[in-house]
Amino acid sequence: MFEQFTADARAAVTSAHEEARLRGDRRLGTEHLLLGVLRDSVAARVLGVDLVAARAALDALDRTALAAVGIDVQGIERAPIPASRKRTPYTSGARSVIKRTVTEAREAGSRRIGPDHLLLAILSCERPDPAAELMEQLHIDPVAVRDRM
Repeated sequence: MFEQFTADARAAVTSAHEEARLRGDRRLGTEHLLLGVLRDSVAARVLGVDLVAARAALDALDRTALAAVGIDVQGIERAPIPASRKRTPYTSGARSVIKRTVTEAREAGSRRIGPDHLLLAILSCERPDPAAELMEQLHIDPVAVRDRM
């Protein structure tokens, strides 16, 4: 399927893998795909948020989730993440987003899948999906962004 992706779309997915690795996550989720897309300055401008703010918001969501089950991580530093040669598996939500990019490209009449199609697929995520939670935390209105695109 990735053979249909443009170089920029592939770079966004590769960046998502890097974001998952940097966070120490064992699976690549929709939130990582959103962070990967945000590495592109055009997407960041369209969304009205930068990568640093998105990473901070995702960290805040993680702390809130841990606090909800009684775990206080305030002041605890993450251990360095060892490099792994294994391919990071995708969550079911991330697999759905990747599949939706094909639909978005087809509906746009495009033969190739670009980062804009990936972003449109991410924008269709709904709560409790992590990307939807992150967009809510960042005050991103998916309908308004879709209209701007």
